[in-house]
Amino acid sequence: MRYDRQIKLREVGSSGQEKLKNASVLIIGVGGLGCPAAQYLTGAGIGKIGLMDHDKVSITNLHKQVLFNEADVGKSKALVAKDKLQHVNSEIELIAIEEALTIANAENLFKQYDLILDGTDNFETKYLINDVCILTGNPWIYASIYKNEGQLSVFNYQDGPSYRCLFPKTTRQNVSCEATDVLGVTPGLLGTLQAAEVLKIILGVGSILSEKLKLINVLTGTEQVLNIQKRPEEIEKIRSKGIIPVHIDCEVRDKGTIYLDVREDFEQPRINSENVIQIPLGKLQDRFREIPGTEEVLVFCQSGKRSLRAIEMLQKNFGFQNLKNVEGGIETIIHG
Repeated sequence: MRYDRQIKLREVGSSGQEKLKNASVLIIGVGGLGCPAAQYLTGAGIGKIGLMDHDKVSITNLHKQVLFNEADVGKSKALVAKDKLQHVNSEIELIAIEEALTIANAENLFKQYDLILDGTDNFETKYLINDVCILTGNPWIYASIYKNEGQLSVFNYQDGPSYRCLFPKTTRQNVSCEATDVLGVTPGLLGTLQAAEVLKIILGVGSILSEKLKLINVLTGTEQVLNIQKRPEEIEKIRSKGIIPVHIDCEVRDKGTIYLDVREDFEQPRINSENVIQIPLGKLQDRFREIPGTEEVLVFCQSGKRSLRAIEMLQKNFGFQNLKNVEGGIETIIHG
């Protein structure tokens, strides 16, 4: 009864539904992309779905992370998503993973799943996903958002191109949804298309977006598909050398000012300087004593939004009066 409407499709049938039941998908990032993808894959009956996210639900993301509501603000994305999706389909296995993807945990984790779905918004994690998938043999479904535009592709599928074939080198500037802002429908559309690629791969139907890059502009309603040239040397480099971390280092212009960096450890560019205190936003409650209480401290993140929240929290809970927000984020205080 649950899957009757899709089992009647010639492309699915009882055998196809069995394939979905036996399949496993790891969703990295339960955000604007991961939320719709998780909802549709849960409804379709994927047997095992991993929900990986170290972050908490924020009210500023409710417009695009439609799996959550106001009552979920401040709670673990992974745990909330698991609970809500389990009510959609109690017959599948949902696993909440409350940690960030790292070099240390990625390979072992990927080996537990058939497909990897990328719901992240930073370059360094996408390169990490790519490199680990080359080593483990997992295909992965890629999507990226910039304002009203999106990109979609499938990498490492049946000896096809990798992410490094398309982007051999990263830019120094890391662009995320937080830094650029986005209409909620844009990641919603791309996340749904990612779910479609997952279903096509598992069912063995349709044309997979391997060797292709789909470009979508939501405002103009236009789409374009580009061919991706495979670069065997980029893939072989990973197979022979292993994971190649993407590190983007820089320096602050003002060496005499004390800074507080409230970004996560994986966010780029990194600043290695004695006058920069690095405490992720989620750990400020436990580590606030590391912040000077008398000298002026400039607080920054990627865009200036989280740093403002950090200041408000530190002022309210611990009485700090010496904190100043860096509007515009890290790009305004570092060397170009």
